[in-house]
Amino acid sequence: MPAAIRTRTIMTDTAATLRLLSWLSPAFPTGGYAYSHGIEWAVETRDIIDSASLAIWLEDVLAFGSGRTDAILLRHAHQACADRAALIDIAELALAACPSRERRTETLDQGTAFIAAAAPWHPGVLADLAGTLAYPVAVGALAGAQRIDADAVTAGYIQAIAANFISAAVRLVPLGQSAGLRVLAGLEGTILRLVADSRCAGLDDLGGSCFRSDIAAMRHETQYTRLFRT
Repeated sequence: MPAAIRTRTIMTDTAATLRLLSWLSPAFPTGGYAYSHGIEWAVETRDIIDSASLAIWLEDVLAFGSGRTDAILLRHAHQACADRAALIDIAELALAACPSRERRTETLDQGTAFIAAAAPWHPGVLADLAGTLAYPVAVGALAGAQRIDADAVTAGYIQAIAANFISAAVRLVPLGQSAGLRVLAGLEGTILRLVADSRCAGLDDLGGSCFRSDIAAMRHETQYTRLFRT
């Protein structure tokens, strides 16, 4: 490969990495710190009491629940980034798939905040869809428009939401930061399998069997004491 072409390829890959690091950073203002994805209820009912039970809970959420659903939606939004009608259909399906009011609020609010915060990378491209795109759909659409590799953005997104769930559990259980990081490291295999399994998944494959997590989101709506919005 000629040196100039090789340099351009590396620069393109590096630029994509920089953008993903920015968009999926805990410091990126999507408001993710305010949501626990039902973990607050799971801690109150002692479904999650330590790092081991947290790891089991999150493995199920990623492999069989909202993590899997988000990965599929993100990939299809990535592919449909230039097809506005298809993207709107995916966005509507994403909201219809939410099992509770709080889950819908969580994903829609973060999607709206993501579009606003990412404006320097897409001046006006998704602005007219703000308020209608679930978080994974917004991330997938922007990454597709920027021609960022679908595997890379899927892996980064799932790792970022897992880290956010762990952050909530660290505060709620409570757990030490080191325990939380051990859980995150232990999820790498689950995340990589999810990236691989979602490559060929169609929208008809959407669905989950993580019912305890869905119930947690519903119960959190009426939980007596709450630190998180979901």
